[in-house]
Amino acid sequence: MGVPPPQLVASVRWVWQWQWQRLMDGLARADADGNFSRRPSQFSGSASLEPSPTRPLLIVGRSCPWAHRAWLVWSLRQLAGAIELVVVEPDPEAGRWVFTEPLLGCQALLDLYALCGASAQQRATVPVLLDAGLPAASGPGPAPRIICNESADLVPLLNRWPLPAGSTASPPDFAPPGLAAASDAWSERLQHAVNDGVYRCGFARNQAAYHRAESALFEVLEDLETTLTTDSRPWLCGDQITLADLRLFPTLIRWEQVYAPLFGCSRKPLWMFPALWAWRARLYGLPGVAATCFPDAWRRDYFGALFPLHPSGIVPAGPDLATLVSSSPFAPQP
Repeated sequence: MGVPPPQLVASVRWVWQWQWQRLMDGLARADADGNFSRRPSQFSGSASLEPSPTRPLLIVGRSCPWAHRAWLVWSLRQLAGAIELVVVEPDPEAGRWVFTEPLLGCQALLDLYALCGASAQQRATVPVLLDAGLPAASGPGPAPRIICNESADLVPLLNRWPLPAGSTASPPDFAPPGLAAASDAWSERLQHAVNDGVYRCGFARNQAAYHRAESALFEVLEDLETTLTTDSRPWLCGDQITLADLRLFPTLIRWEQVYAPLFGCSRKPLWMFPALWAWRARLYGLPGVAATCFPDAWRRDYFGALFPLHPSGIVPAGPDLATLVSSSPFAPQP
């Protein structure tokens, strides 16, 4: 077959660009300048430690970085006795999260949101902290309710969550008084420029929007590297791990698997940030962290499901996670 005429190529390219914009609008909102705009969560800002007769459920998905940060706090603070963990699976054909076994009669997370009174415009996202209610002998118990589905609010909530009565564990505090201000300052920068920043890169609608997001992203990465190097500190705020560290980790552990190859976050590989590389390995080595990491699921769910970014649906091979969490990127592997 010969080379198609330039007019045909130009026409097909124009049609594809138009269709791509429509598909992207369905995948993720953008403002008038082409910048990715995340939808606000309905169940946020009012999360509290209200007592409940039942053990709440923390609903997470393996591939979601926002759920990952909540999962990390749940795991590191050993909250299994206080909050039950439920892992949902993606249904890429329907674009939704589904339960492996029905929960409160619901097959999909969207159905559970509806049961809890969510508005029709609210996307059924993870993480979700759910009070499932308690059936009473005399009749129906309290209706299930979503306590919180905004990870920025849920993470500090889980950090304050009490262990069951009689527990002898001493859970760590990731917002220690002396470091809380520094942790909050880093968390605010990370939320916009890094955690959300990789999505601003991947979901940008034009070159200018991508450039703004990519520049802001790497500016913060350079500042993180300088802070860790200059102060010779193990964690972002000093000698103690804080919520800021737990907000950053889910993004950086997915870096080589997803964000660099698929979202265009590729100006510098992470091994060129040696202090950040060592920081990532240090956090990965904490007890319970490795059990929250699923690189095969990350690649499958991003490359296989984000059709506008990767139309072929082919899931590429990725680097062995063990090579990414060594103390040095140049250390020999066993």
